[in-house]
Amino acid sequence: MHTIERRPLPLRLLRIRPGSVLPIVAVLAVLVVLLTIRQPDFLSPPSLMSFLGRSTPIILLAAGQYFVIVSGEFDLSVGSLVTAQVVVASRLIDSEPSRTWPVVVLLLAFGAIVGLVNGLVTTRLRVPSFITTLGMFLILVGAVYLWSDGAPKGGLSEEFRRFGRRAFEDVPGLGRIPYALLVLIVAVGLAVILTRSDFGRTLVAVGGNPRTAQLSGVRVWRAKTIAFVLSGLAAAVAAILIGGYSGVSFQAGAGLEFGAITAVVLGGVALGGGRGSVVGAMLGALTLETLFALMNFYGVSGALRSTVQGAIILLAVAVSSVRSSSR
Repeated sequence: MHTIERRPLPLRLLRIRPGSVLPIVAVLAVLVVLLTIRQPDFLSPPSLMSFLGRSTPIILLAAGQYFVIVSGEFDLSVGSLVTAQVVVASRLIDSEPSRTWPVVVLLLAFGAIVGLVNGLVTTRLRVPSFITTLGMFLILVGAVYLWSDGAPKGGLSEEFRRFGRRAFEDVPGLGRIPYALLVLIVAVGLAVILTRSDFGRTLVAVGGNPRTAQLSGVRVWRAKTIAFVLSGLAAAVAAILIGGYSGVSFQAGAGLEFGAITAVVLGGVALGGGRGSVVGAMLGALTLETLFALMNFYGVSGALRSTVQGAIILLAVAVSSVRSSSR
């Protein structure tokens, strides 16, 4: 029994080997070179800091989606959750600065509760996560339209908007550092710590073989539920940043769930679970944003974003299937 508790397989799977992130790093490097050729000042500190700040929400969503996908599940509700959070924040704050921090705490709690419900329905009621989170997606969209009568009401305070818009000015050698970038740095640190903890190793084991993990004494339902809660919290933080940067809109989170899944797959995380790294998922999100920026600079229609995301998912799944067959 003691030998089983050591769980050597999860330890091996979780370790971030250079080879696991090198492909996405190489792709990112090529895209950055192409983007720099088109836009020579892209790598200048002000431009780069601004780009990283704007990319922070999708990177956070990809990190949250990583925990769910590596456990063998999906979360399709994060896009609608982002929209709901922004609309709710606008109505509750109603341009009153003193309400900002209580509403921020409420948004984080709301994100965690939505994740908890997704996790419990999936694990305890044994509803496939694809159906669970699709249902939550529709519930949130319908509820927010009903609550707001089809149009956003109220307004976000300047205190709230500073999370997404403001920056530390005149930092030596870097210029402006967006608040969002500091949020990203903290999130990266926390995500890496989580993946290297017992919880992270357990989650990978659950995604790789839930039956074996359960026989080894792992509470599979609890690990997966926590993964959904982390995804909900990531969506809440992303909503705060998006609301601060872009303002209130019913399109605030449109399509973000597919962007996050694409980023995770692009970062080398197996859709079936049990393999991948959170660093790879985050780099996948950054690569995706760089690709979209490159498309924009070369005049490619933004309508092709969904096409590109779909092609990336199909290609990544095909490559993963070929590798699995060869093993």
